[in-house]
Amino acid sequence: MENKVIKNAGFHHLALIASDFDKTMKFYLDGLGCSYVRGWGEGKDRIAMIDFGGGNLLEVFARGNDGEQQNARFLHLAIATTDPDGAYEAALRAGAVSVDPPKDVVIQAESPMPVRIAFVKGPDDEILEFFCDKSGC
Repeated sequence: MENKVIKNAGFHHLALIASDFDKTMKFYLDGLGCSYVRGWGEGKDRIAMIDFGGGNLLEVFARGNDGEQQNARFLHLAIATTDPDGAYEAALRAGAVSVDPPKDVVIQAESPMPVRIAFVKGPDDEILEFFCDKSGC
């Protein structure tokens, strides 16, 4: 559906402040199979863009726990997949902590939406949701 206010609007990236930049990068790149796109800066000013696939980007900041958090961390990052069970297991192998194992749920919207979902906690206590619309998994 086209945005009638913001011309050619679309999602570009979500940003995460990592408490341990190297650990966070290893989790997403090695553990979850994301691809490194580009990075810049040094030390606590390091920043990297990584791709979950299809141009869906996460920007990782190395600022860690310096000072007070300016903005709230995101509630959760929902990652589309046709295999939420496999993504959940891969995340656990990479060091994530289980929040809610894979399960089938029907989202009671205007039109009920059956989905399969699972939740884990990543290295910075960020919540990741592996999400599959049941019509595609």
